[in-house]
Amino acid sequence: MGEAIARNARIRDEGTRNLVEAAKAAGARRLIAQSIAWAHAPGPEPHAETDPLDSGAEGGRAISVGGVIALERHVLEASPMTGIVLRYGRLYGPGTGAETAADPALHVDAAAHAALLAVERGSRGAFNVAEPNGHVTTDKAVSELGWRADFRLAV
Repeated sequence: MGEAIARNARIRDEGTRNLVEAAKAAGARRLIAQSIAWAHAPGPEPHAETDPLDSGAEGGRAISVGGVIALERHVLEASPMTGIVLRYGRLYGPGTGAETAADPALHVDAAAHAALLAVERGSRGAFNVAEPNGHVTTDKAVSELGWRADFRLAV
């Protein structure tokens, strides 16, 4: 598992750096990246987007959070593009292999809807995107993107 954690962190760093450069070269105006909503540093909850990420983590968590920090930095500093980070909860629902998820949880339909809203109207910055829980607040995604945790695709 340790090797997988390191490879994932490397992709978050090097892969995102390459993606940003390719997007700039292509003339993209907006870049949206998926991150995770459970990398915040210990502190009072629920965490807002302005709360620090856990840069003091240890062990495997330090490697994972380091990758998350690198990914978010690359995207948010991707000037002149508008860099948007969607800090998703743990995905569940059709196609995910999970019918439920631990908090912070996020239904895959609501995640896709957040991505669409970010494309249409997102401004630079990070957005927590998860179902109501005690760990992160999604007030910013609700107020700025018009996102709803209960969004589901019509079947």
